[in-house]
Amino acid sequence: MPRPWNPSPAIQASFALHGAAALGVLAMPGHWPWALGALAANHLILTTAGLLPRSTLLGTNLTRLPAAASARREIALTIDDGPDPEVTPRVLDLLDIAGAPASFFCIGSRARRFPVLCREIVRRGHRVENHGDSHSSAFAAFGMRHMHADIAAAQSTLSDITGQAPRFFRPTAGLRSPLLDPVLARLDLRLAAWTRRAFDTREGNPQRVFQRLIHRLGPGDILLLHDGHAARAPTGEALIVAVLPRLLQAIAESRLNPVTLTHSLA
Repeated sequence: MPRPWNPSPAIQASFALHGAAALGVLAMPGHWPWALGALAANHLILTTAGLLPRSTLLGTNLTRLPAAASARREIALTIDDGPDPEVTPRVLDLLDIAGAPASFFCIGSRARRFPVLCREIVRRGHRVENHGDSHSSAFAAFGMRHMHADIAAAQSTLSDITGQAPRFFRPTAGLRSPLLDPVLARLDLRLAAWTRRAFDTREGNPQRVFQRLIHRLGPGDILLLHDGHAARAPTGEALIVAVLPRLLQAIAESRLNPVTLTHSLA
């Protein structure tokens, strides 16, 4: 069910600037270089905001859990790029041992290859969320129609496989354009980023990844790890598998309660 799109103040200001520039050029054609310069600066600001995954300039972006969830000392583990037939089952086993639910941002094309694994994620009490269908590195440059088709394809796939419609979307590497917010409104999805990320797709040192995740760890944090495209530790195991036991222990020792993103909104 689509929801109304409410442009962010920055997008509203951009609309106003475009209108003012057009009227200004009509009234004073000789001032077109100034109008063009203002529009160029505006687009540069919006493009830069899209390259900052935790930015809220382009629209609502969940970078921390709501205040009520923080008061309950809740924390969210989010796991991207799966399902992976080697890594995801091991991650599920580790989460089971700790009794820690997580939100898995799954790629639609991978879900179609491993549907049983997607259903297993949900069966074990976790949530499957939308990470796009193609996981294209060019996602932020997609036009609105292409962007909508990619997200909608993953939404349909993940809903059909798991019986649960994802409520959150995370773009590839968190990068986006001003076109994303209205697309998510049309699909009734919320953008979710993170408080801190592990960089575990390119970092091979488990200790550095662990320290990165627990630095200033506290209620309301959203942590990002990867079961798909995971880097490998010197032992050969995926970074998330090497780090997760210690991370879950640190969360327990800090008296934090892991929840899914959906649960945090309840």
